[in-house]
Amino acid sequence: MALARYRIFLLSPANAAGVRAQRLMHESAMFDLAVRLRCQSVPIGELFSFMSGLYFRGKLAYAEAFAAPPPGVSGTYVITAAGGLLIPQTPLTLESLRQLAAVPIDAADARYRMPLERDAQALHGIALGGCEIVLLGSIAEAKYIQPLVAIFGDRLVFPAEFVGRGDMSRGGLMLRCAQAGTELEYIPAQSATRRGARPPKLPQLRKRGD
Repeated sequence: MALARYRIFLLSPANAAGVRAQRLMHESAMFDLAVRLRCQSVPIGELFSFMSGLYFRGKLAYAEAFAAPPPGVSGTYVITAAGGLLIPQTPLTLESLRQLAAVPIDAADARYRMPLERDAQALHGIALGGCEIVLLGSIAEAKYIQPLVAIFGDRLVFPAEFVGRGDMSRGGLMLRCAQAGTELEYIPAQSATRRGARPPKLPQLRKRGD
């Protein structure tokens, strides 16, 4: 599939109800990020990178490397459980993070679906016709694909190399691509086969400074 002139990335969220999230939000946590979250606010990209580790860091690094948005539009948005689409720099307080943690990522839940559809419709209206919307997230389940395909249609694509990979493998793949400056191939989410055989294991990720 030929690369489009413009490209915007949608990043699936970290699990705000998971173990690392609970550690972050615990009132007795004394590490720097937890203290900052209690005392002020922290960008959602930084919070989700901590909660999800390699997977979200890979998505964020990849999107930052290859986003090519139309003028006046952000190139990267984070899908959230109850806040629609947010840019990675959006500040979250401890209370707003707890509110996200209380809502499941479920296309049948209006608390998740309605804000997502609202922001996706707005993005669809301002992004030019030649702009691809690239989903960096799970493509095997309906929770992202179903509401987004209904709005973006064939403009919604995902990396073909995601098929058959688990979260950590996807994260490692995207970090490697960001380091090498090599963009993945994208295929339409609406018509693609989204499940497949597990691909070969990736080579060891090159450490910074090597």
